[in-house]
Amino acid sequence: MSFFDEEFGDPLYRPAVGMMILNDENKIFIGQRMDNKEPAWQMPQGGIGPHEDVDQAMLRELQEEIGTRNVEIIVKSKTWYKYDLPPELAARLWSGKFKGQKQIWYALRFRGKDEEINIQTYQPEFRDWKWVDKEELLELIIPFKRDLYARVLKDLWTYIIKHK
Repeated sequence: MSFFDEEFGDPLYRPAVGMMILNDENKIFIGQRMDNKEPAWQMPQGGIGPHEDVDQAMLRELQEEIGTRNVEIIVKSKTWYKYDLPPELAARLWSGKFKGQKQIWYALRFRGKDEEINIQTYQPEFRDWKWVDKEELLELIIPFKRDLYARVLKDLWTYIIKHK
């Protein structure tokens, strides 16, 4: 077992961060994945590198996926959230090394203007993006992540409505 596995736990789950980015109206940022022909909306997320802490990974992923770090942290989850990939995806992604992801989630307040969001980054992951109401989120999200997103919303939304 490597230090990386000891630090982040179960080696069958890829250590990652997830970001619930909210605008001033408490609408949530979602992006349409480029690598899926079907509607595959999700909140930004990404892996934690071997020499990164979770905050560093979150800031890097923000820059890589939406082209800006103009956010304020509302809350960072105290627990890790796991989800399993569908078996056909698990076999393809990350050379089949992981069965899913284990994530620390952030609720972030976007402090910029929509024009600052740029999904056409160096290695774009999204082909489109939009702000959605909390109620719309679970309807639009890729199905295998719905339970995860429901838990994240339940756990973090209290902090969001207290913070403006």
